[in-house]
Amino acid sequence: MKTVGIIHTTPATIASLGALAQEILQDVHIVNILDDSILADMRDGHNVEFVRERWISYASTLEKLGVSAVLSACSTVGDFAEEADRMLSVPVYRIDEAMAEEAVARGGNIAVFATLRSTLDPTVRLIQRKAKESGAQVQVETVLVEGAYEALMGGDKNAHDQKIADAVAKRLDTCNAIVLAQASMASAVSSLKDAGDKVLTSPRLGMLRLQKELEKQ
Repeated sequence: MKTVGIIHTTPATIASLGALAQEILQDVHIVNILDDSILADMRDGHNVEFVRERWISYASTLEKLGVSAVLSACSTVGDFAEEADRMLSVPVYRIDEAMAEEAVARGGNIAVFATLRSTLDPTVRLIQRKAKESGAQVQVETVLVEGAYEALMGGDKNAHDQKIADAVAKRLDTCNAIVLAQASMASAVSSLKDAGDKVLTSPRLGMLRLQKELEKQ
């Protein structure tokens, strides 16, 4: 049985990604690492180099545990995941990479939604890089959903989801793709009406990509 290590920056993603892994990866053992201080540090720009050091150390620890792959559950630290992938012998994947590629494939106007400002820039950079690699022409706008993250951290998931749904509804008619940048935002999809397949989330797309990568090993 293969083992996958998932590094989380919020407890909100542990259960949902665990359920997805059980559904999609099936016979794979999951090891979770959670550091819920990272998002606050990244949001405040506090000692970011130390955030980088400890994130990479978590990935290194998982490598020593013998995992087949490491998955970063957090878009905010995507750059650190890519750096770890270059450093370690075990592959390190971003949960949002497949989502970014799908958004670029849609072309045209892409709206990136996040509940934390610190997530917007890494996600936009990833989308722009994927567009450049593929030669696609895209225009990217960003939307910060005020108060949603605070609601989630306060235990009000319904308010979190509704704030995201309300913000997305205002841009459904003007975008080719809507990207919910954080894995923790995926729960808001059920609150969205008339969205069709325009709204993209990272957990399922990321897990399906991981499944394909594991099959190659």
